[in-house]
Amino acid sequence: MRTPIQLLVAAFVGLMLTLPMVQADSALFPDTMQVGPDALVLNGAGTRKKLFISVYRAGLYLKQKSNDAHAILAADEPMAIRLIITSSLVTPEKMTKATREGFRKSTGGNTAPIAADIEKMIGVFRQGIEDGDVFDMIYQPQTGTRFYRNDQEKGSVAGAAFKKALFGIWISNDPVQKNLKKAMLGG
Repeated sequence: MRTPIQLLVAAFVGLMLTLPMVQADSALFPDTMQVGPDALVLNGAGTRKKLFISVYRAGLYLKQKSNDAHAILAADEPMAIRLIITSSLVTPEKMTKATREGFRKSTGGNTAPIAADIEKMIGVFRQGIEDGDVFDMIYQPQTGTRFYRNDQEKGSVAGAAFKKALFGIWISNDPVQKNLKKAMLGG
């Protein structure tokens, strides 16, 4: 059994170890993201875990904060999702499989109308994934969804239907991870 002093020291050390993570999060997930003429605000961010391993952090950016997933998915307005890879275990093959599964769940199994678009997005991941990579998926009604890896544009897909399915991977009724959905919705 630990003494009160040992517990206090352990708590202090734990706090000191998490401070760099908090500072890194604020740098990687700034409060706002400029998308053309629009300043999007960070709605919420969380961690995707698989078998207790953090595989990526995800943040949702909107024109104004909202916890209404249905309204966000239906909205035809600028928004973005930022993924920050946090594990070297994430490979293009694993991300391809997870992305396909996410779209399947998001669309209730009806991926046929956007199958070619899904392949375009998966092509971005096939170009390579490394620990620390930042992927931005930015939707604008006039241009569709653009994909960036470390601030370099890697491709795009037109249409609101694809955006709805893509954002649905994280915030639909059947999200990739429920506690990540909650965090991205600001809860």
